[in-house]
Amino acid sequence: MSDHIVKSYDEDLAALKMLLAQMGGLAEQQLDDAIDALSRRDTTLADRVIQNDERIDMLERQIEERAITMIAKRQPMARDLREIMVAIRVASDLERIGDLAKNTAKRAHAISEALPRKLMTGVTRMGRLAQSELKDILDAYARSDAEKALEVWRSDEELDSLYNSIFRELLTYMMEDPRNISLCTHLLFGAKNMERIGDHATNIAENIFYQVHGKTLIESRPKRDTTSTLSMHNPNADD
Repeated sequence: MSDHIVKSYDEDLAALKMLLAQMGGLAEQQLDDAIDALSRRDTTLADRVIQNDERIDMLERQIEERAITMIAKRQPMARDLREIMVAIRVASDLERIGDLAKNTAKRAHAISEALPRKLMTGVTRMGRLAQSELKDILDAYARSDAEKALEVWRSDEELDSLYNSIFRELLTYMMEDPRNISLCTHLLFGAKNMERIGDHATNIAENIFYQVHGKTLIESRPKRDTTSTLSMHNPNADD
């Protein structure tokens, strides 16, 4: 391969990664704004998050188109091809993170009553933890740092554990007073969105590992979301 072709490919790849950096930065901002919108019931901020989601979708389309063009023109092999394929996968995960941020922001419109401080603190903490995971995994991707990616991959257990705790607490509130059901349901959806964002961060981590090492991660994914096995029995109800 001539120096000219190598330089041209490197420029194309740099442009692709620049688009991904823009998309990642926007996803981080969307998540930050969504958390604030929900915690403060700020419908104006929520609307901004909802409107900005189209920018993330547009960036994903641009990344896919550029990646397909690179494959067609350059016919890359081995690691070069892995880099392009991983870029497409990362863009897909970022688009889903954007959707989850948008859905979280929408809850600000649905909640009309004041939020109990204890409940909102837990959901906000989940949001900040998901935000930290997202930032760390985007840093790892920018540096092609597989070790850092594995750290994020393993840290997702903490987010799952926090989700389990919040899930139980919200169920308790709902069972104690049916008037809490609507509020707690919206908060539960918000918390689940944060947990899913953590899952997408682990997806990106696995793709970084694949990009760097040329093989898939064979360890079992750390997962501590046990909510599907929890009983819905009301301890205050008559047997």
